[in-house]
Order: sequence, then structure tokens, then C-alpha cells
Amino acid sequence: MAEYDADVPAGIVMTSMEAIVGWLRKTSFWPLTMGLACCAIEMISYGGPRADAARWGHEVFRASPRQADLMIVSGRVSQKMAPVVRQLYDQMPEPKWVISMGACASSGGIFNNYAVVQGCDHIVPVDVYLPGCPPSPDMLIDAVFKIREQIQHWPLMGHMSEVEAAKEKKALDAKTTLEQKGLMR
Repeated sequence: MAEYDADVPAGIVMTSMEAIVGWLRKTSFWPLTMGLACCAIEMISYGGPRADAARWGHEVFRASPRQADLMIVSGRVSQKMAPVVRQLYDQMPEPKWVISMGACASSGGIFNNYAVVQGCDHIVPVDVYLPGCPPSPDMLIDAVFKIREQIQHWPLMGHMSEVEAAKEKKALDAKTTLEQKGLMR
């Protein structure tokens, strides 16, 4: 049995402020309502009774980016929609996270043409890629839990802006799909 410090009163838990804030954030983040194509149907069912996102405190899909901290890019992003997606991302308060849901959002999917952005990571920094066409709500639950792990260890205050800036620079400096090796032209 562990010995306790006599100076600490009973019922007091010693931890860091980052651990407490991380736990609070991971149990109550709000996704942005942003269905772009077919994957939106699966994203909607994530909030339904079968997948039951309310178990983890994620049932509130927000229509305003100013109230959301998780963007789920579900489906293909057209060239006309790309500036809107970026504007919505910029309007979200810090800290914010992005899930790229489906093959179309992650790499353009079957739409390898001029009208579709070949991966939303050319527009916004992506934290978790979710493959599939369309991915099931269970896969989205798994992706959300991966985001929760990232949120738990997210820095507080001080160097958070540096981490965000580095993440965004890495995403925006990524090679375009045409520059990547091994792709058919």
C-alpha cells in the first residue's frame, strides 16, 4: 500500500493544470456541422442513437464555427468550396482539431480531376485521416478517440501557438498530389 504525504489533506488529488484541462477538453468538444458529400450521412448517424456520441459528450453538433472545436471534413471538397472550408477553419477558436473523413476528403478519392481538391490537407491542417468510402460511424468513433488522445496531451497556454503554427506550416508545405511519386497521371 502506498504511503501518503501527511501534509496533503485526505480527498485531495495532486495533478497538473494541463492534465485537468486536457481531461475537460477531451470529454466535451463540439464538432462543426459540415457535411460536404456522401460521408455526411455516416457523420450524421454518428450523432444518432446507434453510435450514440452523447456517451462521450460529443452530441452537440454546432452550426457556428465560433462554437466548435472539431471540424469533420466529410466528403469531397470542390475547388469552389475550398475557400469556405478554410474560412470556417479560421473562424474556429483555438485549440481546434480536424478529422478528414473518407477517401475523398483525404486524397480526392475517385475524383482525380480539376474540380476537386486532392485532399483537404492542402487547405487545413489535418489531425486524423479516416479512410473508407464511406467510413462507418464505428470508424468515426475510433477517429474521435484518437483525437481525444491528442487533446489529453495538448499544451496549455504558453507554447500552444507555436505548436499550432508548426502544425499548419507542415500541412501547407506538403507536396501536392501531382508532385507525389507513384501516382498515375
